Amino acid sequence: MNFTSNISEKIKNISVEKNIIYIGEVKKFDGNIVYTDPFPAPIGSLCIIHDCNKNKIMSEVISFDEKYNMLAVLGQNPNLIIGCKVQLIDDGKNINIDEKILGRITDAFGNPLDDKPIDKMREEWPLMGKSMNPLKRKPVTEPLDVGIKIINSLLTIGQGQRLGIVAGSGVGKSILIKMMCQFTNADVVVLGLIGERAREVGVMVQSLFNNENENENENNITVVAVPADQSPLLRVRGANRATAIAEYFRSKNKNVLLIMDSLTRIAHAKREIGLSLGEQPTSKGYPSSVISMIPNLIERTGNSDTTNGSITAFYTVLADADDHNDPVVDTARAILDGHILLSRNNAQMGIYPAVDITNSVSRVMNEIIKQDHLEIAQKFRAHVSSYIENKDLLMMGGYVQGKDTLLDEAITLWPKIIDFISQKENERINYSECLSELFKLYNE
Repeated sequence: MNFTSNISEKIKNISVEKNIIYIGEVKKFDGNIVYTDPFPAPIGSLCIIHDCNKNKIMSEVISFDEKYNMLAVLGQNPNLIIGCKVQLIDDGKNINIDEKILGRITDAFGNPLDDKPIDKMREEWPLMGKSMNPLKRKPVTEPLDVGIKIINSLLTIGQGQRLGIVAGSGVGKSILIKMMCQFTNADVVVLGLIGERAREVGVMVQSLFNNENENENENNITVVAVPADQSPLLRVRGANRATAIAEYFRSKNKNVLLIMDSLTRIAHAKREIGLSLGEQPTSKGYPSSVISMIPNLIERTGNSDTTNGSITAFYTVLADADDHNDPVVDTARAILDGHILLSRNNAQMGIYPAVDITNSVSRVMNEIIKQDHLEIAQKFRAHVSSYIENKDLLMMGGYVQGKDTLLDEAITLWPKIIDFISQKENERINYSECLSELFKLYNE
């Protein structure tokens, strides 16, 4: 009896100094999904596959059942056969993070893309974020200065608000993003360039981190870049990583501006993953996992429930063929606190930023601005709407002045209105200056 108890006590005291290494083998590969032996690994775990050329191929666990672990390769053209070894290296739950990430450009795993070494960061943060109590979240009460006149004055953004930038191609979306990154008074700017063309990524990074441009915010910006040629899993991981970085700085009482370009490309990546796993496609081929992913990603931003930090988030949404009833556009518009629509007509007339003021809305603007500002902004919108609705009639000479007082005012003010909503790409106008110009427009 004593012998048995001694053995039991010794077994309990055995400690393992190193983590157990799980190794399996490739059992099947269909070109998209790698099927391996079933070993303990949660969804999102990172593995290395040793292919026939002795290369180490990074992969991620995306599903499993009693027969197989299903992995997606985070790269291109792996040379795999049955029997290739698979090794679990990380559960993929946390990222390393601290203030050394500011001023840097990294990929979906946090590896630097700017050819500079990066020291090991001291802290960790969950890749998928931390849950928050919705009843304890701080309300949106303070405006955020983004340095753009039409947004500051007519679509005022609050700290902790989430908005969509809905646009087709070639209407100035990238320039608008660059201006906000450079001109905002937020403490930290996190820019996620997900699924965009590699050339555009390079141009954006050079414009933000070029010393000749004298960008005051350069040391407060961090970029997570995952171009379109990367694996769909890397694109989704890049979006989650950018959001996690913003969450970390929010926990440090920082006011963060998160810009995700673009939510549509993230949805496309999630669609690729879902269809590979056999999910049933719905509208425009999007499986249900895409529709559930969008609110999960967006709801991680906003104001904190424990600190005074905030994440003000802008998500660009591509309206293919200017179709604003796309499923991603509809889902984003329903969950966001407003949207900014970029107009192709404005862009064709050379009006930049090409914001369509009549079809854009900030849902918290009325709660964070003063009454006199609200009244004059409503008057401005009414004049723009009246002029645009009657533009064809005016061009044909079919309107007789004096019939409509609002339209008469709009016609008189129209050159000043166009001048007000136009802004050069290197021109910064702070919040107080924007309000002064708006009041001056109607008080002259």
